[in-house]
Amino acid sequence: MFADRLEIISPGHLPDSLSTEAIRAGASIRRNPTLTEHAVHILPYRGLGTGIPRALHDWPTIELIDDVRGNQFRAVVPRQQQTTTGGNGTPEVTPEVTPEVMKMLVAMQGEMRRGEIMVKLGLKDEKHFREHYQQAGISLGVIEMTIPDKPKSSKQQYRLTEKGTHLLEQQSRAGQDT
Repeated sequence: MFADRLEIISPGHLPDSLSTEAIRAGASIRRNPTLTEHAVHILPYRGLGTGIPRALHDWPTIELIDDVRGNQFRAVVPRQQQTTTGGNGTPEVTPEVTPEVMKMLVAMQGEMRRGEIMVKLGLKDEKHFREHYQQAGISLGVIEMTIPDKPKSSKQQYRLTEKGTHLLEQQSRAGQDT
């Protein structure tokens, strides 16, 4: 994850009979049939070859790169930027905040432990919370750790940053305007 993009890297370039244009259209080749046979039973499955077209429907600017020399396939998703006007009239660029992060910001009160935030959000899957809420919020700079030098401390808590508080205030004002 970068400030301006998300890169998803898959080892191994595309097989000779598959191109990025074909993938965009939904073509696929199962590299590991055994894995896909099991994956359909344990993952939310919507059909072989439908993932990239569905992603492109929502994010048409995704760049698909078949790096034969590097022996990898990459999907590069540019992060959207929203321009808002700051208090002094100058434009500020704010990274797009996901609905998950926004829900977390609304739920947070003062300093809270990870488990407390999860309970407040009604979440049970720690990995999902860590990836889509906690780490996303830290990356965007809207929440921070109370003990940044010891991220795995049993006493670790999280709080809104000034940027997070400002974002909540903006959201609240936008809601009042509608």
